[in-house]
Amino acid sequence: MNQKSTLSEPANAAPAASGKKNRLILLFLPVLIAVLLLLVPVPAGLEPHAWRFFAIFVGVIVGLIFEPLPGAVIGLTGVVAIALFSHWLLFSPAELADPKFKVATESFKWAVSGFGNSTVWLIFGAFMFAAGYDKTQFGRRLALILVKYLGRRSLTLGYAITFADLLLAPFTPSNTARSGGTIYPIIANLPPLYGSKPNDPSARKIGSYLMWVAITAACITSSMFLSALAPNLLALALVKSIVGFDISWGMWFLAFLPLGVLLILTMPLLAYWFYPPEVKVNDEVPRWAASELEKLGKLSRNEILLLVFVCCALLMWIFATAWIEPAMAALLVIVLMLWTGVLNWNDITSNKPAWNTFAWFATLVALADGLARVGFIAWLGKQGGMLLHGIDPQVAAVMLLIAFFLLHYLFASTTAHTTALLPAMLTVAASIPGINMPVFCLMLSTSLGVMGIITPYGTGPSPIYYGSGYLPTKDYWRLGTIFGAIFLAALMLIGYPWMVMMF
Repeated sequence: MNQKSTLSEPANAAPAASGKKNRLILLFLPVLIAVLLLLVPVPAGLEPHAWRFFAIFVGVIVGLIFEPLPGAVIGLTGVVAIALFSHWLLFSPAELADPKFKVATESFKWAVSGFGNSTVWLIFGAFMFAAGYDKTQFGRRLALILVKYLGRRSLTLGYAITFADLLLAPFTPSNTARSGGTIYPIIANLPPLYGSKPNDPSARKIGSYLMWVAITAACITSSMFLSALAPNLLALALVKSIVGFDISWGMWFLAFLPLGVLLILTMPLLAYWFYPPEVKVNDEVPRWAASELEKLGKLSRNEILLLVFVCCALLMWIFATAWIEPAMAALLVIVLMLWTGVLNWNDITSNKPAWNTFAWFATLVALADGLARVGFIAWLGKQGGMLLHGIDPQVAAVMLLIAFFLLHYLFASTTAHTTALLPAMLTVAASIPGINMPVFCLMLSTSLGVMGIITPYGTGPSPIYYGSGYLPTKDYWRLGTIFGAIFLAALMLIGYPWMVMMF
């Protein structure tokens, strides 16, 4: 026995060594990219310190794409590196020549500036709402109610899943948490009731259809609400920083409303046509949902309080922005949840995803603001404007929008996509006379959710449903292409004219 154990050690050690080697390569890659860019001659018209800042920024983006370390660690590393070498990366010669300019103080102020951003705090607040949904089981109750009343037919069950995501989306800033924490755990119980098994031909009975509807619904609702996807809030901060245009919760909702309603109402049916389930009717699912609801019992005090609080937050986000900052409204609701016992302080301090996202987005906001601070964004806009000179503004806007959407094939993170491409697209568009910037900003921002459908890695929930065993690789890529084309066409043919009319 000992001999067998000893002989197996090299075989076990080989994968571990290989994994360690790959991780070292991925750790080295962002540094290598940044160094190579630092060695490239500074482009004409750009200050040397701005080019060096951009080199570090690209290194951070590469790190976010391949993730050799958590995103928050990568972002914090970039901010700290720039602050430490701010003489060469952050400040202009004119600033450094000013005897009253305190380099150390200003470096630190810039490094922590993202932590004072209201959008970052709004993201944090929304994560606390999601914690309330999870702790009180109110989110699970909503989904089960819909399944109970709509679950007899496969098509209506698809609508039940879609409406469940729709109800949770405004208060859950992470579609990964929404899908992985509430929607997927419920629908994973449904296919076995039909004899539909993962990684098996029986998957097509109904499991494949349900999983595809769920990921598609998550993408649509992520675009429909400003607070349904964390990168949406990052996009809001970038738009305000680069263009100076404020997007409110109500403006976002109104901009995407006709397209969102149309997609919500038609998507389960489209999935039913393009990826039909073999089983059309089953009485077992509503009975299962009814039994699960019986276990939950009546609405608890905390569920009722949570419902009241999130509705109040939603009303403040839509109608009271002139009197209370949205982030402050979220903090107010958190305080009320703490005082009434819906959450306790340990729920706040132990919420690792919330604090991780808080640190991650704070550093990304600082880095994106830094690009504007050093003058890189202005230079990029000038160059992009020259490149598109002479092209009709509407044609240029459409070209940029399509490019922004399709380039998501290169990203496994909507956050990385937003951070890397949104500032560049906004800057180029702003330099072209005649482009309707409010509409362009809304089109770019609201596309962040729906573009996640195109690949099995395009958004947080994608790996969850792709890894369920119900969506074979060839089916996922085929359906991703079909629905991605539908979403992009709908954005252009319905969303764009509507936004032009409204804004």
